[in-house]
Amino acid sequence: MTRLAAIVTLAILVLAAPAAAQAPAVGPVTDAVLADPPPESWLNWRRTLDGWGYSPLEQIDRDNVGGLRMVWSWAMEPGSQQTTPIVHEGVMYLASPGNIVQALDAATGDMLWEYRRQFPTARGRGRPNRNIAIYQDKIILNTADANIVALDTRTGEVVWEAEVADSSKGFFFSSGALVVRGVVVSGMAGCLRFWEEGCFITGHDADTGRELWRTSTVARPGEPGGDTWGDLPMMFRGGGDAWIAGSYDPDLGLTYWGVAQAKPWAQVSRRTDADALYTSSTLALDPETGEMRWYFQHLPGESHDMDETFERILVDVDGRPSVFTMGKLGILWQLDRETGGFINATDLGYQNIVDIDSQTGRMSFRPGMMPVLDEELSFCPSHSGLKSWRAMAYSPETEAFYIPLTLNCQRTIYSEVEFREGGGGAGMVFRENFLHPDSDGNMGEFVAMHVSGEILWSHRKRSPYISAALTTAGGLTFVGTYDRRAYAYDVATGDELWETRLPTAVQGFPVTYSVAGRQYVAIGTGTGGGSWTTMPAELIPDVRRPNAGNGLFVFALPAE
Repeated sequence: MTRLAAIVTLAILVLAAPAAAQAPAVGPVTDAVLADPPPESWLNWRRTLDGWGYSPLEQIDRDNVGGLRMVWSWAMEPGSQQTTPIVHEGVMYLASPGNIVQALDAATGDMLWEYRRQFPTARGRGRPNRNIAIYQDKIILNTADANIVALDTRTGEVVWEAEVADSSKGFFFSSGALVVRGVVVSGMAGCLRFWEEGCFITGHDADTGRELWRTSTVARPGEPGGDTWGDLPMMFRGGGDAWIAGSYDPDLGLTYWGVAQAKPWAQVSRRTDADALYTSSTLALDPETGEMRWYFQHLPGESHDMDETFERILVDVDGRPSVFTMGKLGILWQLDRETGGFINATDLGYQNIVDIDSQTGRMSFRPGMMPVLDEELSFCPSHSGLKSWRAMAYSPETEAFYIPLTLNCQRTIYSEVEFREGGGGAGMVFRENFLHPDSDGNMGEFVAMHVSGEILWSHRKRSPYISAALTTAGGLTFVGTYDRRAYAYDVATGDELWETRLPTAVQGFPVTYSVAGRQYVAIGTGTGGGSWTTMPAELIPDVRRPNAGNGLFVFALPAE
């Protein structure tokens, strides 16, 4: 099958709702601005290209955070709410489920304009937007029907649109782009079924939407790594989704992306026991060409749906440029970001599936942990993972990561899938979750972990932590739980300094920003988000939350 070419138009192809008003003219967001954003802004998914999830703002600090008060709020559309607000020069750009983008006054919450994507079918309605991107005078929206749309930052009007994949085959975007040197870099998701295209990462011209390159995340027959799928033809090489946005090192000129597991999930279901490159890997790509400079496969031949696709955080340790990540297994990986060489792996100690060689980083499965067709297998964690898309954050004050976890395991059965065009799938036919035996009845844990792997402190709660973490120069880390609570902790001591309760589960990616010298903290609530938000009803039914209430709640210290 011929690869689907991107269809680009400079006309407005999708109806946007009439603007309520124009946003004020804001300055262009250049590469230089993205590389060194103003302290008051939040311009990228994790604020900076290195993925820290850290703000240098310190008006709100460990001494006064207890005085935070809500100053405005905004109801969001129904669906799976996992958003990250973008804030630039006093304007907040907020994506709701279903590819609805609104520009708001970041100090008051007043709406300035709105864009609503129209879907011809129910496909895409209510699906998440984990992040949008901003570049020059455009908001970049990756859509649930596998398109990329550029919106005018002032009016919300469509500037260009590019079709990236055929959504009728299940392809979609759930996370947004990373924009580097005028290239919109995006990872495709929905690669569950068997199609000749396979999964991929693309680069598009930020000015026109023209596709510049397409890099397969699945090694193709006859190409380097192609033999790591055995003799499977390209049609049956499923998985390799890149469903979380990457990070970027401007000094090395490389962008770093995580790649998800092969599909079907179990080796026995996908009919190969080979490594299956480039799944379960970190990729370092040249953003201008898509050339793969290096890869590191964390879990060769992964067989339990243990994603390693989450955020890549760039930190220099003892002068050595490193890239850190943690997947579902709760193993903190440290790689050399120039070469991809293995440096270290620290296991939190909750998983029982694999061992990691401390010298080479090579993974091996523990005895009795390989799935057998149609036989029940018990393992920790469950497919939900100890860690998930709820991103950890880094604090330079403590040189530590702040990591939301959920303590869970499962019993499951894998079976055959159909080996035909459009067939495939996960291969799981039974799943039963249970609390981790070391959880003491608690689903949630929030861990402060030094770059060396040392645990500085941790908190456990019966309710799971299901938001991403945020760190600030005020010595704080913010995070939230399923039971509607948002918290601020001291990054150094773990002391709980602030708590509030919101209408439903605290979810998505909290951010902080400043307008006219006043610092704000924006915290999302919501439903959806996968099994991290459905397991509590099964495992801790005494902990309840409303099944509605998507919204954004913005806090600040009392005005002087």
